[in-house]
Amino acid sequence: MTNKHSRHAHRQLVLFALGLIGLSGAQTLLPPDGRGAAAAGSAAQGKEAGDREVAVPRSIVELQPFRQTSSNSMESSKSTQGAATLVNLNPAVNAWYLLTVVRKDGSEASYHLENPQPRAQTLLLDPSDPASVELLEGDAHHPCKLLPDDANSPLLEASKSHVPYAPLCEGRLYLRNPVKGHLTRLEAEAEFVRNQVWGGEKVTVIMHHLLEDTHRETAELSSAAAQGAGIAGAAAEDAPQPAALDARYADRVLTPSGLGLPLEDGHGPVRPGTWYAASGNPGVYVSVIEPELVDAAILESHKATVNALDSVEASSLCYLVAFDLERFDLGYALGTEHPSVEWSEHIQPQMKDPRLPGPDGIGTIAPLVSTGLVSPQSAKVTVATFAGGFKRMHGAFKYGQLATVNHGSHYGFIENGVVFSKLQPGLATVFVLQDGSVQMKTWNAQDDRLLAKIRHARQSGVPLVEFDERSQATVPGQLVNQWGPGNWSGSEDMKLRTLRAGAALQSNGKKLFLIYAVFSDATPSAMARVFQAYRFRYGIHLDMNALEHSYFALYRRSGSQLFVDYLIDGMSQVDETATGSRVPRFLGYADNRDFFFVTRRSQ
Repeated sequence: MTNKHSRHAHRQLVLFALGLIGLSGAQTLLPPDGRGAAAAGSAAQGKEAGDREVAVPRSIVELQPFRQTSSNSMESSKSTQGAATLVNLNPAVNAWYLLTVVRKDGSEASYHLENPQPRAQTLLLDPSDPASVELLEGDAHHPCKLLPDDANSPLLEASKSHVPYAPLCEGRLYLRNPVKGHLTRLEAEAEFVRNQVWGGEKVTVIMHHLLEDTHRETAELSSAAAQGAGIAGAAAEDAPQPAALDARYADRVLTPSGLGLPLEDGHGPVRPGTWYAASGNPGVYVSVIEPELVDAAILESHKATVNALDSVEASSLCYLVAFDLERFDLGYALGTEHPSVEWSEHIQPQMKDPRLPGPDGIGTIAPLVSTGLVSPQSAKVTVATFAGGFKRMHGAFKYGQLATVNHGSHYGFIENGVVFSKLQPGLATVFVLQDGSVQMKTWNAQDDRLLAKIRHARQSGVPLVEFDERSQATVPGQLVNQWGPGNWSGSEDMKLRTLRAGAALQSNGKKLFLIYAVFSDATPSAMARVFQAYRFRYGIHLDMNALEHSYFALYRRSGSQLFVDYLIDGMSQVDETATGSRVPRFLGYADNRDFFFVTRRSQ
């Protein structure tokens, strides 16, 4: 049975929550008294070790440890003197540049440039022409007049176009322009409540209770023999390892009515824990499971760190999709607004340094621009997009050890080699190196040596599962059943069962797979049990509570046509326009939330 709710239902829940606030009285909206927070002491206000010390406000450019800067004096046709400065924000990645023009009269303009061919070409200021840049591609030099020495310069025209990626130099470069990212109705209403209603953060507790189990899905469990020829085709070859199931369910099948991804051998009942090839996308696999079907030995293991599952989450569907990383690359992009770089309100008060606009010394990413959209170069080969992690508001720790160090351990993130928020020790981290390899691990201070090689990175809380080399087994993270220290979100009375999403890595022989999973109704404990069953090497929590926060779309191409499939049918509502047509999020329009995207490698 599938429990489907419309956007209208979400809106009614929000309005009902507001009504409850009006009836509850002011006392229910008072913030916590902070007892227990004082245990951290004032030491956290002191200096941090090594280069993690942040003493004064800085700019996003000053935050970049590997940047290279060059300058040219310039004189326009109108004899207006000035200087142009070009910053390669990370030469090892070579994707993003910042061009700044300062006039003698003190006026200044900055332009965020994207290099769509970072492995093939490099951008330099042209020493022979102060108004131009040069694109070096092997032995070839491509001059490009960009600098605004008059009202008709290409750079000014591109900035006036207001498109997210304005082509320059015959498409050899893009100017990244600020745009307004899409905000879903549910997010807009939640933002209004949070920002405009007194005590609005407390509303999220009420809303969590109201939305609990809203997206829960179950499936009929039946005998495979009874289904006969109606069962979906055999397990895919070269697929990830199947889940370890209880022997009682070896001959059972599930009928997941909400599954939106077509399978290569057609729809129908599927064997739980088995991987099936996705239609039209070689190297992509789909699996479905319910936690109660997992091997009993797994469900009985590690009881000190994993809670027992209640009957609701144990019988709730989990949808998984896997990518063969021999065939695909992983990318990451910030949304137009989230995750932001200022202080999280979730941290203990004494963790905040009042001298700084944010934990890394910055309060804005300007003059850099986040587009919330896959770049034109990557869009041509993108096969999937899925939602990122928590917003900055909840992306830091209020309780536990991680709340008392590194200004509350705000989740870090890097895009195209540019550090927007530093990667913090102790946090679950997914990252992509310059060679395209995808890794997940719990970050530590020594891992900072990898920063020069990192193209993308996103942190999100603490691990759901890790791989124990001694036992050669997947084990739950140490904080899976600790609500506060694990920062698992949910309500303050630890009602944690809701829709949740996560990502993981699994190896099968020499193959490595990236997995994205959506649990229709689960606690972190249920997520850990399922990840154990599939023998994932590492698992990380992403976002939660709504289909738009766990959005996943898979793209099939046929000639000039693009077909969009959704992991869960209800996710399609995010892409519906006023006319009833669909435009894919992150690929067809800019969004306010951060996201991952998967691109197919060239053969």
